[in-house]
Amino acid sequence: MLCKRIIPCLDIKDGKTVKGVNFVDLRDAGDPVELAEIYSRKGADELVFLDITATVEKRKTLVELVRNVAKQINIPFTVGGGISSVEDVSALLNAGADKISINSSAVRNPSLINELSNEFGAQCVVVAIDSRYVDGEHIVHVKGGREATEKRTIPWAKEVQDRGAGEILLTSMDHDGTKAGFAIELTGTLTKTLHIPVIASGGAGTMAHFSDIFANNDADAALAASIFHFKEIEIPDLKQFLNQKGVPVRI
Repeated sequence: MLCKRIIPCLDIKDGKTVKGVNFVDLRDAGDPVELAEIYSRKGADELVFLDITATVEKRKTLVELVRNVAKQINIPFTVGGGISSVEDVSALLNAGADKISINSSAVRNPSLINELSNEFGAQCVVVAIDSRYVDGEHIVHVKGGREATEKRTIPWAKEVQDRGAGEILLTSMDHDGTKAGFAIELTGTLTKTLHIPVIASGGAGTMAHFSDIFANNDADAALAASIFHFKEIEIPDLKQFLNQKGVPVRI
């Protein structure tokens, strides 16, 4: 069985790492370059960097900041925010990113997934899906969670896979920042429906939440932010805990 991955997430706004609850009430969580170096050194398996207001502010991801982060780490690095073309992806990969994450632009122009997968390979293309439960349906949201779409989460995930995405980053907006646990049912449904890896995001608050999301192969990786940024859980301790629970992790 492949090792489960632990992935810290740097949500970036105005060049700083921030964290909120249910995608709002953001607070400063530290310098992204310093945090990235710490996570790389302490055993994170990958790092995700999301410029969370790039799409809303209609600008590109902060390429120079990406370059500075990449210099400090030796683990795979995924970057998202404001990406809408092959040229955007080329710039980020040249700055040191290993993978890119698209969300709003994929919903707006689904053929972009095909284009990027054909140009750079499926392993480079992560599609982020921000999902909220609305009137009995899991609904895809865009623009940093600000805007609901007409797309339902599971069918959209299938389409994303068929168009050539190599991985899905699923964030439950209902769970985000609550520290009440991951969206196990939704994540499990996705992993059982798809054949590409699914990263669970939103709701991590305890070490047990990680073992819970991995227990039935409900996720290939788990992503968290504030519990790592504010040192509520240290990655080496989490990995030891998961190892003792029988979860395969890279120690």
